[in-house]
Amino acid sequence: MQTKREKLKQNILKAEAEAGAQRAKDPYRFGFHLMPPSGWMNDPNGLCWYQGEYHVFYQYSPLDAHRGQIFWGHWSSPDLLSWTQHPVFLYPTDAWDKNGVYSGSGLAEKDGLYLYYTGNVKHPGNYDYIYEGRGHNVGLAVTRDGITADSNRCILENKDYPQNLSCHVRDPKVWKQDGAYYMVLGARTRQDVGEILVFTSEDRLHWKHLNTIQTPQPFGFMWECPDVFCVDGQWIVMTSPQGIAHEKYQYQNVYSCGYFPLYGDFRSEYTLGDYQELDAGFDFYAPQTFEAPDGRRILLGWMGMPDADYTNPTADWSGWQHGMSVPRALHWNGERLTAQPIEELQQLRTDSKRQTMQGTAAINTGAMAELRIRNTGEHLHIAIGNSAVIEWSQGLLSLTLSEQAGYGRTKRYIQTQKLDTLHLLMDTSSLELFVNGGEQTMTTRFYPQGEEQKNRTITLHGEGEVRSDTLQPMTFHWAQA
Repeated sequence: MQTKREKLKQNILKAEAEAGAQRAKDPYRFGFHLMPPSGWMNDPNGLCWYQGEYHVFYQYSPLDAHRGQIFWGHWSSPDLLSWTQHPVFLYPTDAWDKNGVYSGSGLAEKDGLYLYYTGNVKHPGNYDYIYEGRGHNVGLAVTRDGITADSNRCILENKDYPQNLSCHVRDPKVWKQDGAYYMVLGARTRQDVGEILVFTSEDRLHWKHLNTIQTPQPFGFMWECPDVFCVDGQWIVMTSPQGIAHEKYQYQNVYSCGYFPLYGDFRSEYTLGDYQELDAGFDFYAPQTFEAPDGRRILLGWMGMPDADYTNPTADWSGWQHGMSVPRALHWNGERLTAQPIEELQQLRTDSKRQTMQGTAAINTGAMAELRIRNTGEHLHIAIGNSAVIEWSQGLLSLTLSEQAGYGRTKRYIQTQKLDTLHLLMDTSSLELFVNGGEQTMTTRFYPQGEEQKNRTITLHGEGEVRSDTLQPMTFHWAQA
């Protein structure tokens, strides 16, 4: 008799094979972004460099493009350009994770890759699953080859967390520092205040609560996907806070994601600087960072948004939904984080062209292209066919999507008094904008129609210079043909 895990594995292999047979016919499948083989993708997990390869695990619902049972999917790459899909890494089949193997992180050690994750359990009964009835456990899977888990166990349960918390404690991020191990967990108190728990360990298995990171006044009801790291000498607390009041020019999405500069020591006394959003587009959430072997701090975000009122038509058309942002290199410029596409992506460039803008310029591209604009005027207007308009004037940058391409996405804003440079990355069904060297970014999905699925005319009105490059696709080695 097949075990539950064996049955799930066979169903997943079948779903991925069926998706593979349709892949070449889908004009919206990405050329240079990670995506699910089938079904649904969300948070990046377990980002790391281990045994000569980059590893990207992710929340994966292979059997339901509208988000069903959650597994961990897995991509790896030696260079961030050529990617190999591996079999599903984590299954929700243990007592401590039977309702979903949720977000977590990777700790690369000499004796193995340690992957910490949230095991979700919903106890049967008449519960609200916020304050009662839910187990949010921390699981630990260890792998030596980076592909198959050699062991899996539960290391923290609700009883191990401070007593004033709701049942929403999740998303462990783990790292080693000063000879000890640290873990941060996102939390929601019983008073509906978001915060981050700091734990420490000497052996990677046994953990004790050390400190709590919080703001003087409540800032949202839940802080998801926490990350604490140092870049260019500045400590950063990154999180995705839920419950922030929406404003016209900031906090525009259902949920925000951003960071606080941290001054002092996260383990004892500290102060947090002003919160800054990481991305102002429609589709960017749950980012996670890791340190590359050359010391770069690289960020990857989910190119999606939970509980949004807009849609991705590929879920119904071709059985898959969502993807990841391009990897972004982070730096601290003395005032804020900057995020720019990793330099490896430059290897995808071909057919480079330069044009001077003095009034109107037009560029014909395929579905995958890059534009780097040096702006010297007071106004800039960019139209991507009939699908999207980017406009800057009087200190406000806006992105407007057409009804046909946006599928419910309308308009988003960035406030910036100057616009010196604008860097656009365009894939088959995504746009990423990097403003003034990545001081601000804007990420969205979009779905050009008709001929614009393959060929796009970009019209620019302004002054300055634009360089355009066609982008070749990355290499994807799919497990199922």
